[in-house]
Amino acid sequence: MPSIFSRIVSGEIPCHVIEETADYLAFLDVMPLVEGHVLVIPKKEIDYIFDLDEDAYQGLWLFARQVAKKLKMAIPCKRIGIAVIGLEVPHAHIHLVPMQEVGDINFTRPKLNPGHDALAATAEKIRTAEKG
Repeated sequence: MPSIFSRIVSGEIPCHVIEETADYLAFLDVMPLVEGHVLVIPKKEIDYIFDLDEDAYQGLWLFARQVAKKLKMAIPCKRIGIAVIGLEVPHAHIHLVPMQEVGDINFTRPKLNPGHDALAATAEKIRTAEKG
């Protein structure tokens, strides 16, 4: 059975796309830790990030860096935190989390529950950050 992320890639489940290439997709987490929490995935479903082949692994991190730079321009923060946990969805992914303090990337704290309109506005702000 395809992972939820593969279902997003196929268009079966909608998402708020931040950036996309032929091989990678970045989209907003619908239950974010903070505003601007982005998930970066390879489109090919592979469960464990360290099982990606060398090119896909390097490509994923280069793509994540590109997204993180845009994210930092759009969402005021001290840093973009990075987490690779890999337990909640069996599809390799990187969390990019705008941080003011270390607690902003604490996955045990309650998640936000922004609505569709708030997520759409955040996604647009990040997508157009370079133009600003």
